[in-house]
Amino acid sequence: MRILLLNPNTSQDMTDRMVAVARTVASAGTTLVPVTAARGMPYIASRAEAQIGGAIALEMIAEHHRGVDAVVIAAFGDPGLLGARELFDIPIVGMAEAAMLSACMLGRRFGIVTFARALGPWYEDCVAMHGLASRCAGIRMLDAPVRAVATVQDDSEDLLVELAIRSVAQDEADVIILAGAPLAGLARRVAHRIPVPLVDQVGAAVKQAEALVALRPRKATTGTFSRPPAKPAIGLPQPLTERIAHTDEAASLRAG
Repeated sequence: MRILLLNPNTSQDMTDRMVAVARTVASAGTTLVPVTAARGMPYIASRAEAQIGGAIALEMIAEHHRGVDAVVIAAFGDPGLLGARELFDIPIVGMAEAAMLSACMLGRRFGIVTFARALGPWYEDCVAMHGLASRCAGIRMLDAPVRAVATVQDDSEDLLVELAIRSVAQDEADVIILAGAPLAGLARRVAHRIPVPLVDQVGAAVKQAEALVALRPRKATTGTFSRPPAKPAIGLPQPLTERIAHTDEAASLRAG
């Protein structure tokens, strides 16, 4: 099984961190295929940036989807997720959705803890998009400015743990998600300090992807996630243009 671990941010160190975490949970027969966005933002942190990152994610999937069995969109707000599920035939897993659905299997309500106040509105939209607002106990964010995204989990570990404990005590969260790609792997390190289960977003996404591949779901041919009708596009990368125009199968056969 091959899983595309797609980072729509441009930070390679973030991709490396997530791959390291993913390898600790991936099954023996799973190969991770990491890809980092070549353009965009170092770290997506707003609704506007998520729109840009989602479009870039679609381009990246169009380029790589024929060589993998599933895709993990490795950004917590799931940019491009629903569009990708329309366009492509393989399972597409969002890191936020996977973490939240996994949390719902561990408790009644989950709390989200993240490292920047700017992320709050986008994450709230993400929770609502997945229909999980009633299961979310709240989103807690650090108030202090982030010195460096690459080291935020080390720099702010104690503050993030404190926020998680407040979410449990004050918001009545049964499960905590430490959210945002820069926090990948932190859950395992601080699990003993927080009195409820923690969900690691990367681990949840990889295991959900493996499960979906094993279940071998068919692609919808009707309904809201069937592939949209063919249409031309101008100025987009060739793989995405061909996917939208339904000419990618013929292109693949010619290449073979």
